[in-house]
Amino acid sequence: MKHGLLLVDKETGCTSHDVVQEVRRRIGQKKIGHCGTLDPDATGLLLLTLGRGTRLTRFLIRAPKVYEGEIRFGQSTDTYDASGVVTEEASIEGLTRDGVAAAMQTFEGELEQTPPPYCATKVGGVKFYELARRGESVPDKIKNVHVWTFAPTGELAGDSIGFRLACSSGTYARSLAHELGHRLATASHLSRLRRLQIGSFSVDDAVRLADVESAFEPSSESRSFIPFDAIPLPFEEIRTDAQQERRIAHGQTVLVRDLRLDEGDWVKVVNGRREFVAVGAVVECIGEDGVRVVQPKIVFK
Repeated sequence: MKHGLLLVDKETGCTSHDVVQEVRRRIGQKKIGHCGTLDPDATGLLLLTLGRGTRLTRFLIRAPKVYEGEIRFGQSTDTYDASGVVTEEASIEGLTRDGVAAAMQTFEGELEQTPPPYCATKVGGVKFYELARRGESVPDKIKNVHVWTFAPTGELAGDSIGFRLACSSGTYARSLAHELGHRLATASHLSRLRRLQIGSFSVDDAVRLADVESAFEPSSESRSFIPFDAIPLPFEEIRTDAQQERRIAHGQTVLVRDLRLDEGDWVKVVNGRREFVAVGAVVECIGEDGVRVVQPKIVFK
């Protein structure tokens, strides 16, 4: 069984689940998950967790995301993207690049966002898109997200403009595109979307689904597969000695010096051989000299 992360450059026309199923078939392994879905029409980086890596999904899925794409003005759709049925048409007379840029900027910062009606968000165990397809009303499920950058990447070309978006996990680019039209007194929808980054992971290092087997070849220089021990996590790494490693293997706490973290902070725990042995959390701070009590929460060795 393979353990680690696989970076896939998803093509349009397939779901994230389709990609997972195809990778399972190609490498003969069932234990595979993913860190954040992409809509069928969207392309770009899909981060897959393999083997023991699936236990890290909860940490990796929270990473910020970076996208580039295109918004079309003059029409709104029921899905908020180009795959849906047109629900509104409006004039784009007087629309300018500067006006679009100014409206985009109003979305930056902390934001309360309503997911689009056709999405995988669940209510009572039922996905929104299942309710929408049955013609049932979809609840307004407000969620808090953060947008660091939402800005045009070029000039207004006819009725469309390119954009770049840097945002927190869970942000819907489709909803931003839809609401942008309202703020500009017109209609709009997302016409194209590509995910460029998830945290420190880049689509530049990803492999196409058709070439996924090549990522595991011994002679491969591809950076699309990251072995389990080398997985970077969005928190500090600590190295244990042999005695601490034994304690952690039995789920016992260890004292770590020179660790400037607060209670509740996560740590990646490696041993002297740089093997990934556990994910732990600081459960007690002793004094002001950086002594911390670390409790293993997920043990691998």
